[in-house]
Amino acid sequence: MKAGKLMEAERTAPSAALPAPISLAGLADLSGRLERTKSRLELMRLVGDFLRTLPPGDLSVAARYLVGQPFPEGDPRKLDVSAATLWRAACTVAAPSVPVETLWNQAVDFGEVMEQLFVSAGRASAAAGLTLEEVARAFDAMAARRGQGARRDRETLLIHLLERASPAEAKFLAKCVMGDMRHGVNQGVLLEAVARATRLATDVVCRGLMILGDIGEVARLAFQEGAGAFLARSSPQPFHPLKPMLAQTAHTLEESWGAAPGHWALEFKLDGARVQVHLDQDEVRLFSRRLHDVTESLPDIAAEVRGTVRTRRAILEGEVVAVEASGLVRPFQDLLQRYRRKHKVETTQREVPLRLFLFDLLLEGDVVFLDQPYEERWRRLEGVHGGIPLVPRCVPHVLAEAKAFWEAAVAAGHEGVMLKRLDGPYTPGIRGGAWLKIKRAKSLDLVIIAADYGYGRRHGWLSNYHLAARDEETGEFRPVGKTFKGLTDEEFRSMTARLLTLKRREEGGGVWVDPRVVVEIQYSDLQKSRLYPDGMALRFARIAQIRDDKAPIEADTIQHMRELFERKWGPAGTGSVAGGSTEAGVD
Repeated sequence: MKAGKLMEAERTAPSAALPAPISLAGLADLSGRLERTKSRLELMRLVGDFLRTLPPGDLSVAARYLVGQPFPEGDPRKLDVSAATLWRAACTVAAPSVPVETLWNQAVDFGEVMEQLFVSAGRASAAAGLTLEEVARAFDAMAARRGQGARRDRETLLIHLLERASPAEAKFLAKCVMGDMRHGVNQGVLLEAVARATRLATDVVCRGLMILGDIGEVARLAFQEGAGAFLARSSPQPFHPLKPMLAQTAHTLEESWGAAPGHWALEFKLDGARVQVHLDQDEVRLFSRRLHDVTESLPDIAAEVRGTVRTRRAILEGEVVAVEASGLVRPFQDLLQRYRRKHKVETTQREVPLRLFLFDLLLEGDVVFLDQPYEERWRRLEGVHGGIPLVPRCVPHVLAEAKAFWEAAVAAGHEGVMLKRLDGPYTPGIRGGAWLKIKRAKSLDLVIIAADYGYGRRHGWLSNYHLAARDEETGEFRPVGKTFKGLTDEEFRSMTARLLTLKRREEGGGVWVDPRVVVEIQYSDLQKSRLYPDGMALRFARIAQIRDDKAPIEADTIQHMRELFERKWGPAGTGSVAGGSTEAGVD
């Protein structure tokens, strides 16, 4: 079906929504008011009052769109719409009447550029208002387009949406498609707004998101159910993946141990892919740390769980690693040949054998273990894991034992160790102090925000990558360095093609891209720099690996980097400013 006809079919399909559909204009107007609001309490009031008026079908969609999520977390679908595609669609609907550079110079983000484009083209109001239901159907259609002509079809679907959009609606659509809202409402604010509007305890609503993994579903349930029913509906269940508990980066083993001597367990930090294992009778499903179902890619792991685990209903956590015939762990890049592969799985299964190591238990039978201490969860895991190996672990009584375990992990070629508080509960989606990670080399997970074309052998490749850390307060990505080291020629070619699909704009020989690609960066040090807005930069940075298993929101934060920086330079940054190209980590 042609994209235009597809859009028309989507428009005329029978609607399951309530008779009074909510318009996109209302959500766009709310977003504009949020941008002008400085008070956190007022932000929560505005959001809560708005959501309270919506029917259930629109409420979940509106909640997701407010935080820039076209689909629920864990939904494997993607819009696959680059900034370039969105801009072409916009210019088809509203031809620029002023130089594009003028529009960009007057705006702070893509959404504002879209709004100014529509205003300058004389599209002051929408001819026919869009409903949230229509936008959701269009997004579904975009995500469904695959294969030859898919980009053109998605662009056509965007054009049909934008033809009916006002400047404010075009601005909101652009922000949502790009996942860059910038109106002060992140997941935390939205959850508090829902709690206040429904009179549920904030920690109850937050726990609902940890377990359900979909902020739209949390909002819908909170407004529809009382506290008891909400808790029952948001209890862990097989085949509904939970957000994984996260670890803070620690600096040294000695410092971490000193925070609670004798109260830690240490585990090998394996260089693999984290999986959540769901089992109910004979059915097994495996989910990635981003909540995507990867069972089809890992049939051997699923079969091993089905035939080995000594319980018939459970949610377990583990790490999948690629192994040699001898059992030695292979590099993470080898694992990627298997992970999420849906074609020729049997062939790659023979070429890249995998092994699962378990390290946690969240549900067993009808018993939820989230609030149980780690020590109790491990004890129960030992009783049900069967023949599936557990992550190598020790419970040291003195620092010397912890150091010996660290040395054993490094000697075996692993990334480092995890420290886990024996009395710590499992907190889905939270990066708390109960789990710490210590790596053998200084490394950060950063996001590529731009890339420059290379010279000589690298001519024609985007091969000098601009790296950024996430600001946990604003959600922005803050530049902290560059690197052209670490990738093979084939990886340079692949990365070039990938980044070009994410292109926002080109300027000065570089391409600015949507911040979607996460890379693990090894570096020698952090140093002062006048080149970057936060006054610090990576020294001698190189890409250790491409982390397709991580979402940009999981990247290391600028706050964490600033803490590392101040450990070296002090709060005032009293060290001297290094000069030369190494300041940006390009060497």
